[in-house]
Amino acid sequence: MTADDTFGRLDDDDYPAYTMGRAAEMLGTTPAFLRALGEARLITPLRSEGGHRRYSRYQLRIAARARELVDHGTPIEAACRIVILEDQLEEAQRINAEYRRAAESVNPTAAE
Repeated sequence: MTADDTFGRLDDDDYPAYTMGRAAEMLGTTPAFLRALGEARLITPLRSEGGHRRYSRYQLRIAARARELVDHGTPIEAACRIVILEDQLEEAQRINAEYRRAAESVNPTAAE
């Protein structure tokens, strides 16, 4: 993904998780933007014991990419679809690379 990799990729249940206000501040946006991403089903905030919304680093990375697209004039719904497809493509490429490495380790001559 071409988004800023400042936040890295972590599973959604990994911490630290940031409050909505802190997450918005880190992205240079507003909590309303994060709510809009949730309504578009791009990111679903984690919930703390008190019921407060919290966002993982991975979610912030996804939100940063969506923000980049929206800032360049892409409607928010389309930006969310683009980010989802980019993320799926990235995951498919990672899995493909793993399978290729596994196949090459079993049959080293297949790579030639």
